[in-house]
Amino acid sequence: MKQLIKRFLKKHFLITKIRNRFQPGTQIAQRQLYHYYRDKAREKQLPKIGETGFKVFSQFEEDGMLLFIFSVLGMKHKTFIEIGSDDGVNSNSANLYFNFNWHGLFVDGNPSSIDRGRKFFSKYPNPWYYQPQFVCARVTRANINDLIEKAGFSGTIGLLSIDIDGNDYWVWEAIEVVEPEVVLIETHSEFGLENIVVPYDANYSYPGKHPVYHGASPVAMTRLANKKGYRLVGANDFGFNFIFVKKGLADDLIPEVSVESVLRHPSVWEGHKKFDEIKDWEYEKG
Repeated sequence: MKQLIKRFLKKHFLITKIRNRFQPGTQIAQRQLYHYYRDKAREKQLPKIGETGFKVFSQFEEDGMLLFIFSVLGMKHKTFIEIGSDDGVNSNSANLYFNFNWHGLFVDGNPSSIDRGRKFFSKYPNPWYYQPQFVCARVTRANINDLIEKAGFSGTIGLLSIDIDGNDYWVWEAIEVVEPEVVLIETHSEFGLENIVVPYDANYSYPGKHPVYHGASPVAMTRLANKKGYRLVGANDFGFNFIFVKKGLADDLIPEVSVESVLRHPSVWEGHKKFDEIKDWEYEKG
């Protein structure tokens, strides 16, 4: 009986949590916040991006930070591409889809995740727009442009989000078919302020040879961003999801920040201790 009650309560909690995301008040509050930021941008009295975070669908506080950025930029290109999306539910794009009528593409290599995502977005459709596209594929730097283009996306988009626990750096470096205004990408904060990238491995699957040996350091990822024409504007509190904005877009309103300024959470330097185990392994410079 106790197990039955626990299962019922867990299911009830999950249903309530999901339904709360779709309450009219959630959308109304965010749209009010959008206009508030628009007004503050005209007055040049905006808060710091680190003060704007909250979560509705995102894993951490990225929903709020992205709403802030796109309020300032204006939602001119309401299109997203999320690579390593899992089911797309607890993603960096779902809030924009459900509450601001964005459209986009979710890409993940797990068939069950893609199936789960299709079912969720079918069960909770956006009445004002069509459902996002889902593509099940193992992403490599050789196939990423083809995957995006075959799904019908090219040119300027609003958001590119990459979180594939491995070749994130190399995949972003390879992307040419779209030009996002904003890029949100996972870095490997355990590498601290080293300028290093784990060599590309098309067959990599987490955790690989060592759970810390993958990805690119925050410094290396920021250098790649600079080469591609982006500036670092912030990160989640834990300091591993970096947010970059295209140079020339609201430079004065959303200023560039340093890598050091977003690596302040205690977990960053606790995690850096793990780097000692693999510090002499093979790396490339960013």
